[in-house]
Amino acid sequence: MIVLSHQNIKPHKPNHHYSGGIIMKRKLTFLVAIMALSLSTMAQKFCFVDTKYILENIPEYKAAQEELDKISVEWQKEIEEKFAAVDRMYKDYQKEEILLTEEMKNKRQAEIIAKEKEAKELQKKRFGF
Repeated sequence: MIVLSHQNIKPHKPNHHYSGGIIMKRKLTFLVAIMALSLSTMAQKFCFVDTKYILENIPEYKAAQEELDKISVEWQKEIEEKFAAVDRMYKDYQKEEILLTEEMKNKRQAEIIAKEKEAKELQKKRFGF
């Protein structure tokens, strides 16, 4: 006969190795879910749409594109005229520079710089560069 006393009975300690198994199962489940998601994204199909062909066959698009091209040409001419005016101002200044006083030189230089800045701002406003 075996006699057990309460001194020989040890309180139950939680098995820490077992809780690690739960964490491992969670990690494995997470890994499997990630792999399944990546496989499903690889199975997606892609197609290409030739929007240029579609748009070219729409009469309204053609008309709008022609109007945009016309406006663009007009804007470009306007900007080129402004830069040509700046160029003429600079050439005139160079010709007359010897005859001008220092104050007049500074004034003309400021005018040229202001006109050039105005032309560049218009170019940036109309064309973005």
